[in-house]
Amino acid sequence: MSKLGNLGARLHRGEISYDFIGHRKLWYSISILITITAIVGLAVRGLNMGIDFQGGAVFTTPKTSVSVSQAEDYAKEASGHDAVVQKLGNDTLRIQIAGMDTNQSDQIKTDLAKDFKVDPEKIAADLVGPSWGDQIANKAWQGLAIFMVLVVIYLAIAFEWRMAIAALVALIHDITITVGIYALVGFEVTPGTVIGLLTILGYSLYDTVVVFDSLKEQTKDITKQNRWTYSDIANRSINGTLVRSINTTVVALLPVAGLLFIGGGFLGAGTLNDISLSLFVGLAAGAYSSIFIATPLVADLKEREPAMRALKKRVLAKRAQAAAEEELADARPVSDEADDDAAHAVVGPRSQPASRSRGRGRPSGKRR
Repeated sequence: MSKLGNLGARLHRGEISYDFIGHRKLWYSISILITITAIVGLAVRGLNMGIDFQGGAVFTTPKTSVSVSQAEDYAKEASGHDAVVQKLGNDTLRIQIAGMDTNQSDQIKTDLAKDFKVDPEKIAADLVGPSWGDQIANKAWQGLAIFMVLVVIYLAIAFEWRMAIAALVALIHDITITVGIYALVGFEVTPGTVIGLLTILGYSLYDTVVVFDSLKEQTKDITKQNRWTYSDIANRSINGTLVRSINTTVVALLPVAGLLFIGGGFLGAGTLNDISLSLFVGLAAGAYSSIFIATPLVADLKEREPAMRALKKRVLAKRAQAAAEEELADARPVSDEADDDAAHAVVGPRSQPASRSRGRGRPSGKRR
C-alpha cells in the first residue's frame, strides 16, 4: 500500500488526526483575508467584461502577416477602444472590440481593411448590441441565484438547515475568490467563464456533501453517549475524508492546469483562459472551503444548541474526572512505597519488646 493510501486508512480509522475544528479561527482569518483582497481587487480594477456582456464587435481578418501587437494598435486607432486580438489558424486574426457603438462598425471595418491592405468585404464582422449583452448578464445572475436557492433547499431537506447555511457560505466564499482573481489578473469574463463558475460550484458542493454525509452518519444518537462532542466527530469526519478530497482535487486540477498554463499560456490559445482560470481557482477554493470553512461552521452552529451544549459539558466533565483519576493512579505507587517504608520503620522496633516479654516468661516456667 502506498504511503498516501496508508495515511488515508489511518485517518479513516481515527488512529491519527489533525484538529481542523480546533484551529477554525485560523482558517476563518485566512479566508477573511483572501476575501478582502478579492473584494479590493474587484473594487479597484473591476472585471474585464467581454462583448457578450457589454456589447461590441468581433472582426475576423483573412490570412495576414500583421502581428498581434500591431493589429491591436490598428484596432485601437480605428475604434478608440482597447482591443483583444487572437491569432487563429491559417494566420488569420480575431479582433474583439468591446464597449463600442455598433453603428461605427462599418467605419471601423473600412479602416481596418486599409491598415491590413485587404478588401473590406473579406473582413467578417459579428456585432453584439449592448441590450443583448445586458440580457446575457441578467440571465447569468438569475442562473446563479436559482442555483444557490436550489442548493439551500436540497441541503436543508437532505441534511439540515445549518448544513445548508454552511454550504451557502462556502459557495459564496468560492465565488468571491474566483471573481476577485479574475479582477486581479484582468482575464476577460465571457459566457465560458460563467459556465466554468457554475461547474466549480457543483464540484465544491459535491466535496462538501461528502463530508456532511459522513458527519450525519457519525452523529446519529450523539446525545446518548458521553465520549465525544459534536466538534470531535466533525473533526473525525474531515480527517476520514481528507485523503479522498486531496486525491479528487489533484486529479481534477491536473487537466485544468494543462488548459490554463499550457493551452492558454504556452500555446497562446487565449480562449481557453476564459473557462480554465475559473475552473482552476474554483476547484482549489472549493476543496479548501469544504474542509476549512463549511464543516467548522456547521460545528459552530450545532454547538449553539442546548442539547449540544449539555453534551459538551458532560463530555468535558467526564474527561476532567478521567484525567484526575489518571493523575491519582500515577501518584499511588509512590505513596504506597512510602507507606511500606514507614511501616517497616515502625514494626521493627516494636518486635523487640515482644521478644523481651517472651524472655520474661521463661523464668516463670522454671519456678514451676
